[in-house]
Amino acid sequence: MHPLNDSLRDARVGVIGAGRVGVALAGALRDAGIAADGPARRGDVPRGCDALVLCVPDAEIGAAAATAAGAAPLIGHTSGATALSALAPAGGEGFGMHPLQTISEGAEGLAAFAGAGCAVAGTAPGALAFATALARMLGMEPFEIDEEGRAAYHAAASVASNFIVTLQAAAESIAAGAGLERAQARALLVPLLRRTVDNLAELGPERALTGPVARGDELTVLAQRRAVAEAAPQLLDLFDELVHHTRALASQEVGT
Repeated sequence: MHPLNDSLRDARVGVIGAGRVGVALAGALRDAGIAADGPARRGDVPRGCDALVLCVPDAEIGAAAATAAGAAPLIGHTSGATALSALAPAGGEGFGMHPLQTISEGAEGLAAFAGAGCAVAGTAPGALAFATALARMLGMEPFEIDEEGRAAYHAAASVASNFIVTLQAAAESIAAGAGLERAQARALLVPLLRRTVDNLAELGPERALTGPVARGDELTVLAQRRAVAEAAPQLLDLFDELVHHTRALASQEVGT
């Protein structure tokens, strides 16, 4: 059975995996008026559901699907990178729904997902329709990703989200060269980061780019490089690589 009415109010959805995504998803389903079981811990399988959603680490999806074999006609996962073939041991039709959002510890309910994109896929039209309708019920904007594009899509998400955290940590390390403690540097730099993201959303990367590389101020870039070499030499290769790519981006802006 595919419970695919417009509201999904008649569907019962089981959530397997009690990590951040599983907890948030189960809460959001209930907030949306959808009957939800879970989040169940790995190894436990809710019964009597129309669909099961596996919110487990990528490497464990196949084993979790095997454990859930025959438990529901639809089974999905929330992985951005894992192929739907990993769900085959469960039988039935498979779907994917990957919220394009960072889910922090303690996030729960519809607020954790509202306004985010959601990559959806299905092994059959009904499974894809279910994932699409479910994403919309949770306040997300679904978009379809095919199997061949999964790795590139997920890499883009990692660069946009995960790597910006890595860069912030690097900035805090370099700020130590100015005598700033990490917490102090974070408090000073995060407002700059927020404004940069706002500018990026409004203007696009080429027009949002500012700073000495964009201005062609090579003496300042050189002074920065010396400061990085002294304060955080382990980050010098990263700095050089970022300067290289920022120059390329700046040249695109000049050419427009």
